[in-house]
Amino acid sequence: MQSILQQTTGLGPKPVQPDDLSGRVAVVVGGAFGIGFEISRALANAGCRVLMVNRKEEQGEDAKATIVAESPGASVEWHECDMGHLAQVREVFTSLREKEKRLDYLVLSAGINTNQYDLDKDGVDRHFGVNFLGQFYVVNLLWPLLRRTARMEGRPRPRVVFEASEMHRSAPGNVHFASLEEINDETLGPTERYGRTKLAMILFAKYGLAEGVIKENEDDILAVSVHPGAVNTAMQQQWKDAYPGITGKLLTWAMLAVGRDVKQGSYSALWALTSDKVQNGWYYNDPDQPGKESSQASDKNLGAALWDLSHRIVKEKLGDDALEDWKTCA
Repeated sequence: MQSILQQTTGLGPKPVQPDDLSGRVAVVVGGAFGIGFEISRALANAGCRVLMVNRKEEQGEDAKATIVAESPGASVEWHECDMGHLAQVREVFTSLREKEKRLDYLVLSAGINTNQYDLDKDGVDRHFGVNFLGQFYVVNLLWPLLRRTARMEGRPRPRVVFEASEMHRSAPGNVHFASLEEINDETLGPTERYGRTKLAMILFAKYGLAEGVIKENEDDILAVSVHPGAVNTAMQQQWKDAYPGITGKLLTWAMLAVGRDVKQGSYSALWALTSDKVQNGWYYNDPDQPGKESSQASDKNLGAALWDLSHRIVKEKLGDDALEDWKTCA
């Protein structure tokens, strides 16, 4: 619907198409499907080297073929990884860090929509593990490469962009990020679990990275979160799984009826990756439009609790040496 309105009236998100990005490198987690694919596509078509990371091989191969058909000279790769499997995250992204010489753009766009409760391979609520914790670990593992890139002479400022959502307002009101037991609360509804992961993204970008790591270490790196809008992707079908029966069907219909097309959904992230107006740690709900976070997303203490819990869970699952030192890694 919004794509039709934009074509007929000019209303809707302002289109964003990057110009020449030759020589730059991007890692797009979730980059072979949905919004992530449109981000990968736009970056690759502008000459950026793009490394897409997804769980399903068929998505990766199809995404590569589409991009290369459009831009025969495009440099694009696909790597398999399940964000709900921390050991695999460590293996894949450590390898990428060691292989690549620079990293200009890191996009965290992987995730599952509202769905039924389940645990990932690490015994963590699947929503939290896939949508946030695995991508938190990706940022940590790639931080040395981002930092090295930031120190290169004449380079653009590296950027980390999280695909968050206005759905962060649906996080449970009593969220504390105090323990894994709290995260694995089966009594929460699908929308609450999903909203909590988007809240975590905003808090991590703002308090964990921008105010913590970047400011304290004087890193010349940008970290922001964005809202893509309600987008007509296949993920909207998951409402039927989250809410079986007529409720799920109606929610799916409503989201598809009012949603943006997938290309429009990529504009916020593409703007955040390339605009000179971006402010560190901010949350944007459209290109060049700062969002109004919920009170939870503006809670520094909640951000600190999330930071501590994320580190504790990764160390519990993989060992005390699993994480890169945010202060000294390079």
